[in-house]
Amino acid sequence: MASPTSALHIPPLPALRALEAVARTGSISRAADALHVTHGAISHQLKGLEDSIGVRLVERVGRGVRLTDEGERFASRVRVALSELTEAMREVTERRNPRAFRVTVMPSFAARWLLPRVGRFVTANRDIDLDVRATPVLADFRRDDVDAGIRYGGGSYPGLIAEHLMDDAFFVACSPRIGGGVPARPADLERYTLLRSEDEFWEPWFRAAGLDWPEPARGPKYEDASHLMQAAVEGQGIALARTSLVGNDLANGVLVRVFPVTVPSVRRYFLVYPPRLAGSPKLERFREWLHDEIAKDENVPTVHPQPPRAK
Repeated sequence: MASPTSALHIPPLPALRALEAVARTGSISRAADALHVTHGAISHQLKGLEDSIGVRLVERVGRGVRLTDEGERFASRVRVALSELTEAMREVTERRNPRAFRVTVMPSFAARWLLPRVGRFVTANRDIDLDVRATPVLADFRRDDVDAGIRYGGGSYPGLIAEHLMDDAFFVACSPRIGGGVPARPADLERYTLLRSEDEFWEPWFRAAGLDWPEPARGPKYEDASHLMQAAVEGQGIALARTSLVGNDLANGVLVRVFPVTVPSVRRYFLVYPPRLAGSPKLERFREWLHDEIAKDENVPTVHPQPPRAK
């Protein structure tokens, strides 16, 4: 009698997700950020996965890693399997809770624009359970359990439908109680602390204001724009504010607009969703609500004439 064959051991799901994330992002650190775990957790999952299947999947290259040929082939199959699994889970979840509508947004936009308004959507749509997920990591609609997203960028999102929502612009703002008083002229900014953001730069505003200044190299830097705005409210420095994120701070007097110079942002806001969601009644009602709120927004970008350049 032939001996029975041993059952194929399927690696744990977290290990497979770790491999897929490393293949997708090209980095253990970025994979850890995408999965909201530590760098060490990803390394541990990869090591366990290699031990489980007896195949080397990643190799060190300088300070980073790259997938081996076997790792690349395995990761591509894992990606397809995870996508199928996510879709199956989504179908089951939708049947269990057909009222749910999951939206992913940047934390700054959630805190400064969406959450102060979202109560009106909830009140008007009692039959929809809105689930707002604030994260700086872009959702993968094939893998993540989300229905739609609000993104800030150039509008190119392969495989997704992207609908323009609104533009954005930059202007200078500070607390009316800032030390040294509110600056009177753009050139006065050299006496103040300029608050900086990771990927939003002062230099275009300097040029528009007639200042031939380089990008500031000193001063506090914030990854989240909502934190930068709060620092300005607290009088910690001068902010290059965004019209989309200023909220009620100007109307409430906790911030003042310092100069009339406004610079349009090269990035805009888009409502994005997978083609499978086109025609969804929940999406349609969320879209209509967004456009209604945007139409009522008093902070819509208005580009003021640029002053003459300083001699």
